[in-house]
Amino acid sequence: FFFQATSEWTLDYPPFFAWFEYALSHVAKYFDPKMLVIENLNYTSQATIFFQRFSVIFTDILFIYAVRECCRCVNGKRALKDILVKPAFILAALLLWNFGLLIVDHIHFQYNGFLFGLMLLSVARVCQKRYLEGAFLFAVLLHFKHIYVYVAPAYGIYLLRSYCFTANNADGSLKWRSFSLLHVTLLGLIVSLVSALSLGPFIVLGQLPQVLSRLFPFKRGLCHAYWAPNFWALYNAMDKALTILGLKCNLLDPTQVPIASMTGGLVQEFEHTVLPSVTPLATLICTFISILPSVFCLWFKPQGPRGFLQCLVLCALSSFMFGWHVHEKAILLAILPLSLLSVQRAKDAGIYLILTTTGHFSLFPLLFTPPELPIKILLMLLFTVYSFSSLKSLFRRERPLLNWLETIYLIQLVPLEVFCEMIFPLTPWKQHFPFVPLLLTSVYCALGVTYAWLKLYISVLSERVSLRQKAE
Repeated sequence: FFFQATSEWTLDYPPFFAWFEYALSHVAKYFDPKMLVIENLNYTSQATIFFQRFSVIFTDILFIYAVRECCRCVNGKRALKDILVKPAFILAALLLWNFGLLIVDHIHFQYNGFLFGLMLLSVARVCQKRYLEGAFLFAVLLHFKHIYVYVAPAYGIYLLRSYCFTANNADGSLKWRSFSLLHVTLLGLIVSLVSALSLGPFIVLGQLPQVLSRLFPFKRGLCHAYWAPNFWALYNAMDKALTILGLKCNLLDPTQVPIASMTGGLVQEFEHTVLPSVTPLATLICTFISILPSVFCLWFKPQGPRGFLQCLVLCALSSFMFGWHVHEKAILLAILPLSLLSVQRAKDAGIYLILTTTGHFSLFPLLFTPPELPIKILLMLLFTVYSFSSLKSLFRRERPLLNWLETIYLIQLVPLEVFCEMIFPLTPWKQHFPFVPLLLTSVYCALGVTYAWLKLYISVLSERVSLRQKAE
């Protein structure tokens, strides 16, 4: 256990993922042992590519099983004769053929399907009231990839409220005398044992600070090289616009304005020019404040699995909106669990269509080579058309899923893609402003993601108010 600095690509995942890769290496050596040599930087071979693709497909077995368990949790009381428009079938298709997960794992290459399988399986177990299994799976998941800490408040509050307190009053309020010390102890033991197994060896050998420095690299800056479509993308764009305006009006000194400070495509720390610069603590405070209403709703009006899923999605979206150095792929953390809600109510289906279309479009820059252009467009079209048609069929007797303004916003993604991928590369601007297509994509998608987040929040809060009024 020493500090390995041979490669710039360091393992910034928790210890369980390192053990996972260690297990894969015992199989990989039979394909091409040279891929396992640490000093062999930027190595590639057909055998290596084949093994990577095959290992992703193989580990997706867990994701498939998790989807099956989630489908069993869906309320299927709708009297629909055609199996193709039954909630469970639509949910299975939305999860198994999710466009974002498909390109991130099988084209961009990562193991998110395996990890999301763990998350969805833990969600299914919690919804099935198998709380200890759900807690164990989520604890294991956190030590595979710590980004899932985004949704930890939803798990913590719901398990405390529904498992540690074993009864409610007639009006649904908490019955304090029903608190179970045994249940709290069992949950604590599960979390402690999993954490000890994961971090224990590093604590004993004095390597925990190194692990934490890799897991939380705050020096990488507020935003990724390509801005995730969140609040900080809008904040950065506003700062950039004010800077340009200030220079035009001679309100700023050109020598004091850094060149391409945020749009150079680099992962680094930077200072805003006009607006106040954002620190990691500021993002933490914003994230904490943004998830508070959803957590309070879950505590005072749990509403069973539905309330848990709503809080989980809102925690994921709030962390995505205000987190530090958020990757664009993190939007899947909200899209996938929202799929479970989308097949149950028309209002949630409308929000899902906005979020999934906008969030998936924001992943386009991950695939930037010309041969990948028709592939990503075709795959997204297939998934988007199916999403709209299947959910529209499921809720055909209810109001339209989208209003005219939402429809216009989504349609405008088409000319945006044409401009960014086909027109802009042919203009002389490409040489001087190569970041413009990424900036436009990020900012436009940030508007849609922000809208979906606010609309879901308003929907959840109004639902709780309505329930409170009925109880009174």
